[in-house]
Amino acid sequence: MDYVRSVSPSDRYLPWLVILFIGSGCAALIYEIVWFQMLSLIVGSSAISLGVLLGTFMGGMCIGSIGLSSVISIDRHPLRVYAMLEAGIGIFGLLVLWLLPHVGGLYTSIGGPGMLGIMVRAVFCALFLLPPTIMMGATLPAISRWVETTPRGVSWLGFFYGGNTFGAVLGCLLAGFYLLRLHDVSIATYAAVGLNVLVTLLALSLALRTPYEARQQSESADAVQMSPGSRSVLFVIGLSGATALGAEVVWTRLMTLNFGGTTYTFSLILASFLLGIGIGSAVGSVLARFVRNPRHALGWTQFLVVVGLAWAAYLLTRALPYWPVSPDLAIRPWYNFQFDFVRAVLTALPAAALWGASFPLALAAVAAKGQDPGRLVGKVYAANTVGAILGALLTSLVLIGSLGTQTTQRMMMGVAALGALILLVGEW
Repeated sequence: MDYVRSVSPSDRYLPWLVILFIGSGCAALIYEIVWFQMLSLIVGSSAISLGVLLGTFMGGMCIGSIGLSSVISIDRHPLRVYAMLEAGIGIFGLLVLWLLPHVGGLYTSIGGPGMLGIMVRAVFCALFLLPPTIMMGATLPAISRWVETTPRGVSWLGFFYGGNTFGAVLGCLLAGFYLLRLHDVSIATYAAVGLNVLVTLLALSLALRTPYEARQQSESADAVQMSPGSRSVLFVIGLSGATALGAEVVWTRLMTLNFGGTTYTFSLILASFLLGIGIGSAVGSVLARFVRNPRHALGWTQFLVVVGLAWAAYLLTRALPYWPVSPDLAIRPWYNFQFDFVRAVLTALPAAALWGASFPLALAAVAAKGQDPGRLVGKVYAANTVGAILGALLTSLVLIGSLGTQTTQRMMMGVAALGALILLVGEW
């Protein structure tokens, strides 16, 4: 049955939820950077390993986003559910830190080159990353039940997503340039766990201050369908996820030629990518509140993604490699970081901002009044994440090796153009 809150939350608490998501995103990306370094010692740091790691990480997020509405009843207090998820992430973060080093020998004894080695890598990633990433994927659908599926409520969902992404940028920079540079994976993990504990306590405190009541409605939750044309929107947001993660794999491969294949490079590229996602989601959240036709707005966003991909391809192959600057001239690492960060941001930010704006616009395009917000966010988030998984795996395992980076980028431009055409011309 469908449940809704009988009392809307006070507006003054909604910004606090954004702050909670900033802390949650920061902890999540510290974990991802740490896990990337730990697993790269076992499975290697090639493009194949990166694709498998990203696919597994995103797969857990997808399962969590879909499964929450089926496992957790809507009459449970969203803030308490969110707090328990954050506590569970911290527990599994500690388990990964303590258990993963002891199984490295198992991989080396049964793994090897070829497809068998790839399958073993996938199994190891799933074994250690799926439980915490499932909980990470469930956090946004859980807290989304605190707002209603109105244009204003959908706009706040976009701000939650943007806050989570900006926190992720902070986590990338904190892990890659401070915690792992001056300390080790243990200190970095404990810092992330500390953030999980802080977010858990703050969420429980807000839950005590904001009573949550639900009342049963005569209409079934499944009877409230998404808006007409939602299938094409979900399909296109899936294509958007595929091009986004495929581009991240390609950009990582090309930028390592200039920056080197280290955790520093991975953190730099990921932070630049997420910065664009965060900026775009904030802008898209504002547009979702006022735009009359979010479906067409999403279509034009996908069209502009083609331009962003072409810009990145030009910079990576025709401009950045020929900049007359020598890193050896820098007297401190900080100056090299500034230069590298500017190059990464110039490359990734335009397209990433458009991908970030796509998520709140997709939510606005499929939202229907009376729908369970958790189910709405779960479907859109899952569609985007499934596309991201396919894009990461297909790009790293097939396209780059068989077609090369240039042709792969052209294919991603074609996919983005197809998504724009579907939304601007057809409706199904």
